[in-house]
Amino acid sequence: MTRPPREHPHHGGPLAAEIERVRNGSGRLVLLRGATGTGRTTALAAAVRAAAARGLRVLRARCSPEDTDVPLAAVRQLLSPDDEFPDLVPEGDARGTAARLWRTLRAYAAEAPLLVAVDDVHLADDPSRRWLLDAARRLDRLPLLLVATERSQYDIEPRPPGLAQSLAPSLVRTRTVAPLADEAAATLVREAFPAAGEAWTEACVRAGAGVPLLLHALLDDLGSTPRPEPDAPASDGAPALPGSCAALYPGSYPAAVSWWLENAGSATAEVARCLAALEEAWPPHSAPGDAATDAPPEPPHPAVRERPPTAGRSGAAARDPAGLLAEAAGADPARVAGWLAAMGRLGLLRTDTAGRPRYAHPLLRDAVLTGWPLRRRQAAHRAAAETMMRRGDRVEEIARHLLRVPAAGPPWALRVLRDAATVAVHDARPYDAVGYLRRALEEQLTGALRQRLLTQLGSLEYASADAPAAIARLAEAQHLPAGPRDRVRTAVALGAALAARGEIRTAMEVLRRAGGRLSDHPGLARTVRAASALVSDGDLASRQEVYRWLCETGERSPELVGTAGQALLVRYAATAALISAPEAMRRMRELLAQPTDPLAEPFLVGTAAAVAHWADELDEADRLVERGLAGQHPGLLHPMLAALLNTGSDIAAARGDHARLLAAGRSGPPGGARAVPTNQDAHVLMALVHTGRTDEARDFAGRFDLHSAPDGWELNRFLYARGVLRAATGDLAGAVHDFLECGRRQTAREVVSPVVTPWRSAVAACRLELGGGQEALDLATEEVRLARVWGTPRTVGRALSVLGTATGGRHGLELAEEAVDTLREVPGDALTELIPALLAQGRQLVAAGERGRGRARLREAAGLAERSGAVRWLGLASQALREGGARHPAAARTGSVALTDSEHRIATLAAEGRTNTEIADLLHLARRTVETHLTSTYRKLGIRRRTELPGRLERGAVRAPRP
Repeated sequence: MTRPPREHPHHGGPLAAEIERVRNGSGRLVLLRGATGTGRTTALAAAVRAAAARGLRVLRARCSPEDTDVPLAAVRQLLSPDDEFPDLVPEGDARGTAARLWRTLRAYAAEAPLLVAVDDVHLADDPSRRWLLDAARRLDRLPLLLVATERSQYDIEPRPPGLAQSLAPSLVRTRTVAPLADEAAATLVREAFPAAGEAWTEACVRAGAGVPLLLHALLDDLGSTPRPEPDAPASDGAPALPGSCAALYPGSYPAAVSWWLENAGSATAEVARCLAALEEAWPPHSAPGDAATDAPPEPPHPAVRERPPTAGRSGAAARDPAGLLAEAAGADPARVAGWLAAMGRLGLLRTDTAGRPRYAHPLLRDAVLTGWPLRRRQAAHRAAAETMMRRGDRVEEIARHLLRVPAAGPPWALRVLRDAATVAVHDARPYDAVGYLRRALEEQLTGALRQRLLTQLGSLEYASADAPAAIARLAEAQHLPAGPRDRVRTAVALGAALAARGEIRTAMEVLRRAGGRLSDHPGLARTVRAASALVSDGDLASRQEVYRWLCETGERSPELVGTAGQALLVRYAATAALISAPEAMRRMRELLAQPTDPLAEPFLVGTAAAVAHWADELDEADRLVERGLAGQHPGLLHPMLAALLNTGSDIAAARGDHARLLAAGRSGPPGGARAVPTNQDAHVLMALVHTGRTDEARDFAGRFDLHSAPDGWELNRFLYARGVLRAATGDLAGAVHDFLECGRRQTAREVVSPVVTPWRSAVAACRLELGGGQEALDLATEEVRLARVWGTPRTVGRALSVLGTATGGRHGLELAEEAVDTLREVPGDALTELIPALLAQGRQLVAAGERGRGRARLREAAGLAERSGAVRWLGLASQALREGGARHPAAARTGSVALTDSEHRIATLAAEGRTNTEIADLLHLARRTVETHLTSTYRKLGIRRRTELPGRLERGAVRAPRP
């Protein structure tokens, strides 16, 4: 694509004063110095045009490396461009020839003022340089302006002295052609692409690096590159900036970078390319307009605790970039340090936040590397790794270079890669750890070590959401020689990966075969059976088979099932309504006190945490979850990890901590994708309902395809949660269907206790709203019977509340009173159960004519709902109070739900950063009114500063409907 030439913004008439001086009869040498590509030739051309416009005669010459062996080649270009004087070529009388040339030049100057323009004088042959220096000493008596351009750039190999070095300062004027400032470069970009956005323009500026040659070449490429398809990404009407020079057409930009490197010399080019190669191994650095280079944010592994930054975290490149680069390129460290500083001033390099010198843009780095052989890159990385190893740098910094070194690297490479993977795992970066371990597997390994690395790699690939690769690695590890404990770790990890994908039968078969090879290790065999029991929860038939064996064996010979197996039996008895909470906790504490194999301990601790949660021993359950997570190896996949996380969510739900559930819960699959629901999703759904966000809850529930979900306990939990949503939104028939389906599935699994999913009470409550009936009373009665078996106040009180409503009359009031009194005994807060129980009792009392007591219960329910952020219950309490004749129904006095509409509107504007005056003008209010409303808002929200508004308003973004 042909474009008009773009001028350097500083080239407008730079030598006007010198031209006028020549017209007045006095000459001078003017030296235009600058780095390669900064526009020296363009500046010289501008001077030529200006001189010609003022009537000066112009003589021009351009020096080149090809003429350095031809004596006086540059002067000959000036004075005999058409070979008018072939006899001027000296044969032996160099002094005489130079004198003849000088007389010729004086003759030209005598005819008219003269401009002598010499481009790239640093490339001139030595006789021409001496002749020009001699001429420069005599110019002050002639109407002759000598303008020469000279490359002035720091290189690794020192250059010869400049032309003016031996001249007195009075004889020469030096002008520096500076690199383009960012704003000047941005102006050029906007001239070429007026529709470009700010970020895209900035990216082009950085890719141009202040060098007009490079920027013009880039803009020419971008203007000639075919436009993307309509659905391809672009930037505000400009062509997308590619991530690789291979996408540029016709390739002017990489060609310009290559020419720039060639002019810098082989040693400088080597250092520049080594730097570009080493930068590939440094952590990603993003800037405006760049394509995303970072891996997706990774959630921290639950078993990892946050660690403080370690000393020297920035790495060797940040501490001594020149030394590392010099070793990799085989150059003088002092010259490399000078070059880095010079390139930083020029604009080609920019220092990142860790102190590393980087190329100004990834596209520039790619252009520098273009054409450099792969083996040279690998050699640079190997040299860097060896240097860093000698210095004792961080293993991860070394390992990043080893990733780019072929296998059979240094003898210490395997150790460094494994150590780097360990660091990455403990820093919750499984993606990085996967890369290190994949590279480690390319080294020569023994069978047992390879087996361990494959197990760890498969576990980390699973954590990095690459389940197919993970299963393949773990399956390979299964068939390699290893010790019995390593074989168990591999089998448990593979079983967990398969079970998470819904392949329960395959997972069970893997574990069965692993257990069959452990006849000489009964303790390890018990651990595998415990893993099988946990995995079997996802398949009804498998679960029945496993627990039948556990029950029969545990009754005859408890020692054969081990402590983990006995804990699973206690859990089974709890869900089957065969044991009370105190008895279950007694047995669990006895089991926890017994010595347990480290491989079996996660199953024991995780199971005990679940039972403690059901028993309302929430603090103890919390401690057990923490202990279980601390015992998890973040680099090994284990089925109990998900169980521990689920128990943690169950504890948060029992405490009514909706904010934590919503913060920890995933947002569901993107777009219109369908996914299998989890226990966490069930909690998120119910938290959305309880906080009054029913529209969000509907959208969230609609993202899951329950027809394709495996027949496991997590599906049953989600069915119950969806029933809660449907009941809250008036779809009672749909709610009954979900609750009954949940109950049917749970009963088939022999999970009949309401401690897990109180579906009978839920069905009874819906039936009562639909008109009552014997079925509601029967279900509520059965729920109370089963709840009393377990015997915790939460479970019993919840069931009694529904039974009281179903029973009605005086006995129903007594049951409702008993329910409330029982729920008040729950350790800690049981607001999720107490609020609806108070609401039900209040309604019953109002219906029985005891309006005063009834309204008191309803107001208490409203207050607790407001305190806990249970917006749905607050709305229902307000409605019940109105129906009960309350004059001021449930007016909230604190929290964001207590704000009036005007207060909320003003507080929102203030949270956005508007001043009181701006808010007053926007809402057409007096400034004093705004201040009064904000004072009231601060009191209700319990804050003192304006800066606290955003957090408090966001926490209570959904407010109760006003009566």
